[in-house]
Amino acid sequence: MKISVIGTGYVGLVTGTCLAESGNRVICMDIDERKIEMLNEGKVPIYEPGLEELIKRNAAHARLSFTTDMAFAVRNADIIFIAVGTPPGEDGSADLKYVLDAARKIGRFMNRYKVVVNKSTVPVGTGDKVRAAVASRTKHSFNVVSNPEFLKEGAAIEDFMKPDRVVIGADNPKAIGIMQELYAPFVLKNDRILIMDIRSAEMTKYASNAMLATKISFINEMANICGSLGADIDAVRRGMGYDKRIGFEFLFPGVGYGGSCFPKDVKALVQTAQKHRIDAAVLKAVEAVNEEQKKVIFRKVVEHFRSKAGRKRPFGKKPLAGKTIAVWGLSFKPRTDDMREAPSVVIINNLLRAGAEVKAHDPVAMNEAYKIFRDRILLAVDSYDALKGADALVVVTEWNEFRKPDFSRMKKLMRSSVIFDGRNIYHQDELRKLGFTYYGMGRR
Repeated sequence: MKISVIGTGYVGLVTGTCLAESGNRVICMDIDERKIEMLNEGKVPIYEPGLEELIKRNAAHARLSFTTDMAFAVRNADIIFIAVGTPPGEDGSADLKYVLDAARKIGRFMNRYKVVVNKSTVPVGTGDKVRAAVASRTKHSFNVVSNPEFLKEGAAIEDFMKPDRVVIGADNPKAIGIMQELYAPFVLKNDRILIMDIRSAEMTKYASNAMLATKISFINEMANICGSLGADIDAVRRGMGYDKRIGFEFLFPGVGYGGSCFPKDVKALVQTAQKHRIDAAVLKAVEAVNEEQKKVIFRKVVEHFRSKAGRKRPFGKKPLAGKTIAVWGLSFKPRTDDMREAPSVVIINNLLRAGAEVKAHDPVAMNEAYKIFRDRILLAVDSYDALKGADALVVVTEWNEFRKPDFSRMKKLMRSSVIFDGRNIYHQDELRKLGFTYYGMGRR
C-alpha cells in the first residue's frame, strides 16, 4: 500500500516506520525542515529503542522516505495518516489547529480517492470536523477513519508490531476493508481488530488513558496512607494484584505520572465532560492526586533535614540552603528521553526554590534536561559523578542501571548516606544494614 504520515513526532515516526517494515511504501511528511534533514541523514530526533535501526533499514530499501512537500505526500498516497500534535489549550482542552490545518491541506492537494486516518489523540467529534475540513478543499471522494494509537514510550515498536488490539472507527465498508488489510500483518486473529463508529473510537483512546492514570493515582494515594499508618504498600500491592479483577499492571507507587499522554488526555477529557455539563469528579481527583504526588518526595527531603537540624535552627524560606541533592532519573519513565510533564521537573524546581544545589543524571535525557534547566543544575556525566559531595540522593526514574548500584562506592562519594527512593526499587532493610538512611514511598 502507498501511505503518507503527516507529522514526524513520536506517534507519526513510529507509525510510518512500522508500516514500512511490513512492506508498505511510506512517506513521512513534516513542516520542520531541520527534522526532515536529520531523518534523511539517518539521524533520529527522538529516542526510542530499536527505532533508528528500523528507519535505516527501510530507508535503504526505499520503503520509507521523508519530505517537507505536503502536495507530494498527499498525491502519492492512498492512505494518509494525520499524526500531528494536539497540545492542551489554556483550559486543558485539546487544540485542534494542527489537525484541521493538515486536513485542509490534504483536501487541497487531493487527486483521487483517499482514506484520511486520524492517528492524533483528539476529542470526541473531531472526525466530523476533519471530514468538513477536507471537504471544504476538494471535490474528490474520501473517507475519514479514527485509528487511535496505544504506544508506550520505550516499547513502542513492539506495541505497534504486536498490538493488544487495533481500534478502527469508520462508517464506510470500503474504508473498513482497506484498514483491515493494512493491519492484517500485525494481528494473528481478526478479533484483535475492533471495528466501531468514529466517536466511540475517539473516546476509547481517552477512556483507556484515563483508566491507567486512575490506577496510578489510586496506588499513590494508598501509598501515602500506608506511610502514615505503618503499613507497607509493597505488601498491600501484592495482596491486591493477585486478584484477577485488579491485576498488577500500573499498580506501582511512585512520584506521579508524566509524559505526553496521561496528563494531557485526562485534562482534555475533563474539559470535554464539562462542556457537556458533566462533572468528571473521578478524573478531577486523579489529576489533583497526581499533581500533589509530585511534591511528596520533596516534602520528605525537607522534613528529613529539618529533623536533623533540630528545632533550635530556623529554616526560613530556604530550608535546604547549603545542601547538595543528587537526582537520578529525569525522563518521565525509563527507556525514553521524554521530559514532558515529568515529575523530575517539579521535584528539581522545588529543591532549587528551597535553596539546594542539584546534581542530576539520566542515561538518555540529558539534552532535554539542559533545555529545561540550562545552568540552574549540574548535569553529571554519570550517576556516580552526581553523588560527589551530595547530602542525599533522590531516585526519580527507575532506569535499570540504577537498580543495582555499588552502595559501598556511593557511601564514600556522598557527604551523608541518605536515599529518597521515589520508585521503591531498593530493599530498605538491606540499605539500613549498610548504614543508609532510607525513605521510600508508602514503606514501613
